[in-house]
Amino acid sequence: METVFKFLTENSGALSVLFSAAVTVATVVYAILTWKLVTETRLLREAQTEPRIEIMAQPFETAFNLLRLQVRNTGLGPAHRLRFRIKVIDGGEPAERMLDELTKPNFFAKGLEYFGPGQERFSAFTDMTVDFNVKVAAIFEVRIRYESATRKRYEEMVVIDMAEWKGAQQLGTPSLYKIANSIDKIQRDIGHFATGFRRLRIDAYTQVDRDRESNEIFKRYEDELRESGQGHERPLKLQETTEQPDAEDGAP
Repeated sequence: METVFKFLTENSGALSVLFSAAVTVATVVYAILTWKLVTETRLLREAQTEPRIEIMAQPFETAFNLLRLQVRNTGLGPAHRLRFRIKVIDGGEPAERMLDELTKPNFFAKGLEYFGPGQERFSAFTDMTVDFNVKVAAIFEVRIRYESATRKRYEEMVVIDMAEWKGAQQLGTPSLYKIANSIDKIQRDIGHFATGFRRLRIDAYTQVDRDRESNEIFKRYEDELRESGQGHERPLKLQETTEQPDAEDGAP
């Protein structure tokens, strides 16, 4: 034990330097980790308030030949002061006419002051079956500028090539469209019944019908006995039935 104390006493200066170096290294490491944590927190906060604007060409679900531009905010934050600038890269005069046809809505020229998360807007449509070969040769360049809630500015450039839709096909009718049509038909039918526009077709079978059927059976039975030359006696099962309450009327 005395040897240990003697060693510590003789080397106290060196041990102090080593301890100070260890504390310095630990402080530096802690500072680096704190800086990374602050950076991740800042990035997470920006991600929660950051807008992300996408623009693409999309056909109608119910009419695949009608094509339009879809603008959508896929980010978690709103976009402020959203502006568009679209020009033709390739396609010539037919592409210019197509662009004028698509950008008829005023927000392409004026922009949008607020565009919330998950919100979407659509352009006018163009019929791709008219001048198809000319329209699929069109290429547009779209420049988008907008700001986040923290005043951070974004500027992006998107190229829309209509040739990507060449050869695209759609099979059948979209399920949501079929469901909507079925619900609409059911609603119309219920409305017709409720307003009396149409009446239900109901076949009622009452006691009068049962008596008439019993008499017809008895008459046929008498005719068969008469033709066979036998006397006729009313069968037990075909005796005059007593009046019974209708099933629809309930018990007396």
